[in-house]
Amino acid sequence: MNPLAARVMSTVAGQLGNPHGLLGKGTAVMLNRVNRFLIDEAVQAAAARVGETVADIGFGGGVGISLLLEQVGPTGNVVGIEISPDMLTRARSGFSTQIAAGRLRVEEGSLTALPLDDASLDAAITVNTIYFVPELDQICAEFARVLRPQGKVVIGIGDPAGMARMPFTQYGFRIRPVADVIAALEAAGLVVEDRLIDHKPIPGHLLIARPKN
Repeated sequence: MNPLAARVMSTVAGQLGNPHGLLGKGTAVMLNRVNRFLIDEAVQAAAARVGETVADIGFGGGVGISLLLEQVGPTGNVVGIEISPDMLTRARSGFSTQIAAGRLRVEEGSLTALPLDDASLDAAITVNTIYFVPELDQICAEFARVLRPQGKVVIGIGDPAGMARMPFTQYGFRIRPVADVIAALEAAGLVVEDRLIDHKPIPGHLLIARPKN
């Protein structure tokens, strides 16, 4: 890859991991569109009930927040957690009514340090996020910490073989075998279901993890 193309791919990867600036605005729209199929599936798999407390971790463009708000209804609570200050600002503006009503809380935080109390969530989703964090064991330990005994976290990832073919994933992405992610979740005390989602050009995996009972 020539230096200019490499610079472009590095910029794309950086925006996907942390959307910011003028490019971040376009990235937010793109994330909502490209990730929509897997976000839809993740929200359905989370299967939160009206009145429950749920989270979208690394919400990006915010479409997952909208879907979760619908799922838990007016008596439920949604927490949006994001590392990008620009995406936090975007969400606080776009969801100001829901925030004012106490239905939504938007917080800065990372996968390895969730701003949540122990056993505080009935369900959580995170889609196309774990590529950007090296500490997989710590991510999984945080998921286990914040789930209630009957809760679940749904992790959406692209199929590793397909992701590895994308030129931008050479820059800052950690494309892990699905088996490695499952093993880390199990080591954190979670039981995992791997659900393959057929999609072109890259299939998705939903890893649905629950505390062992």
